[in-house]
Amino acid sequence: MKLIIAIVRDTDDSAVINQLIAQNYRVTRMASTGGFLRRGMVTLLIGTEPDQVQKAIDLIRDTCHQPEAGEHKATVFVVDAPYFDQV
Repeated sequence: MKLIIAIVRDTDDSAVINQLIAQNYRVTRMASTGGFLRRGMVTLLIGTEPDQVQKAIDLIRDTCHQPEAGEHKATVFVVDAPYFDQV
């Protein structure tokens, strides 16, 4: 299992979440702030199988709007999640 941590602008979160859910990804949304101007950001936690990681990243890349100069569409981390349980 892999955990994708994707930080996107709050203006892109709904579109990204909707696309991920449409492709059967499970997503947890957390509001966050960051960056130089303290703009609204959203952190998405996405648990998936290793072979589905690149597809999720591509979906995030394609769904986020074009950023302003000097900004990025998203910041993405992928980490191993050796243990997963729903209680």
